[in-house]
Amino acid sequence: REQAQLKASVVEEDTEEWQKDSSFTGLERVGGVDLSYIKGDDTSACASLVVLSYPALEVLYEDCRMVAVSAPYVAGFLAFREVPFLVEAVQRLQQEKPKLKPQVLLVDGNGLLHPRGFGVACHLGVLTDLPCIGVAKNLLQVDGLVRDELHREQIRSLQKEGDMFPLTGTSGRVLGMVSCGDYNNSSKPLYISVGHRVCLETAVHLVKSCCRYRIPEPIRQ
Repeated sequence: REQAQLKASVVEEDTEEWQKDSSFTGLERVGGVDLSYIKGDDTSACASLVVLSYPALEVLYEDCRMVAVSAPYVAGFLAFREVPFLVEAVQRLQQEKPKLKPQVLLVDGNGLLHPRGFGVACHLGVLTDLPCIGVAKNLLQVDGLVRDELHREQIRSLQKEGDMFPLTGTSGRVLGMVSCGDYNNSSKPLYISVGHRVCLETAVHLVKSCCRYRIPEPIRQ
């Protein structure tokens, strides 16, 4: 019920002045968030928030701390387990260094590309009211999307160009974009989806502009 209520607040289009032109004039700070677990321990995690300058991608702020994760993992509800720690990190930044508040967050996870169209990037976006973009390393199998031979073939065909293709579910809805950068000769794709207050085209363009390697710098850092 809580997930459905929050989902009603998701904005799937550009809302910011800096999103209006392709060079993102006015965008100065891009944040990245991630929650990573200690191997073999699903209750101890490190919650990280990094803010980079844009377009130079130099680290302006970093906050990482160990947290005790108590909510159980339930498929489709990962955000309830992880987002509170990421919201706290954003709140700490607003209190301690308000001038470094990011204008957009890249989230290690999915946005609309989710069984109920409300992944961790949407959840965090709605709670912080920041534009958010989901950047995942693996395909979440929803709405008929599967990582079958056809999907792998599409990925192989793109790698020559560092191009992309839309993830269209059986419902006919475009849930995200597969981007195959040839950064550092990585042939592994990224799955980009809308989180909040950004359209898919802007999300893809921004993620690509933040990549020096396969993983965009705000998340990699």
